[in-house]
Amino acid sequence: MDTGYHYPPELLNLLVDTIPLLCRSKNDVLLFFRGGGVSNNHLADLHTRISTDRKNINKYEIARTILQRINEAGDSELRTRREVLKRVVEFESFSACWQTDQLKAKGLVCEIRDVVNIKDSFTKMNKERENEKKERVKDQRTKLQKEQAKNKKLSQVRDTLYSLFGLEGQPQKRGKLLEKVLNDLFSSYGILIQEDFKRIDDDGAGIIEQVDGVIEFDASIFLVEMKWHKDPIGVDKMSQHLVRLFSREDAKGLFISSSRFAETTITQCKEVLSKKTIILCTLEEIVFLLDNQRDLVDFLRQKLRAVVVDKNPFKEIK
Repeated sequence: MDTGYHYPPELLNLLVDTIPLLCRSKNDVLLFFRGGGVSNNHLADLHTRISTDRKNINKYEIARTILQRINEAGDSELRTRREVLKRVVEFESFSACWQTDQLKAKGLVCEIRDVVNIKDSFTKMNKERENEKKERVKDQRTKLQKEQAKNKKLSQVRDTLYSLFGLEGQPQKRGKLLEKVLNDLFSSYGILIQEDFKRIDDDGAGIIEQVDGVIEFDASIFLVEMKWHKDPIGVDKMSQHLVRLFSREDAKGLFISSSRFAETTITQCKEVLSKKTIILCTLEEIVFLLDNQRDLVDFLRQKLRAVVVDKNPFKEIK
């Protein structure tokens, strides 16, 4: 049971009306409060008045005086206020009351219980609202922090990608950096990636296959090939990628090129679409995506939809 900072007026008046009915004598009223933890500082003068001037003080004045004292004491009597209220709410021995007071006492105790229950309900609802608000603020803050971290990473990806255009005389270095840039791009959007891997011959013949990367997107595995060439990608370069795809039953393909694709290459990819899914993408499209802060996941889905629905492996999205 959670009571507020102090007794509100309606609850205070109900307690003043109720507690005297629960106690047969004036001394019993003092004992009731003492049992609730009220200190002797609040009771001593009242005990003296009962002893010396009993006729000029009644149970209701005693109850009101004590309740007002502990109510005005602030935090120091918070626990006492709660305990006194608890004793009233949990009161069951009405047979100890005067017989003429029993029904009235029962009614008032029930009324106090209702007031407390309503107050507790509002307190709980307010706490729930506050907790929900805190959770929303926390979620929004977390979401904002993730978005800021993502934007920072994408900005770094974009800057690194732009820097690659200045590495004209270093094709090998540029190729490796391109792989890293695109892998960072995929990971920024939560796309699972496996960076370049090699298959080694068991008989010691060395590397028999090398794949630039693998991504898992929309529950599908894509083998990723990345090429930086000045001329459009020809059938010979594409054939190597297709061989890797056909050697893996459920694999799909994503080929990213810094240049465009020869018409013969596009035709070859169209011919295999009935057996293999392959998406063709240019680096220019990636640059456009980064410059315009487009969503990579939506971009890939548009490309994949064009493959499946339109049988178009190279639909440019700008």
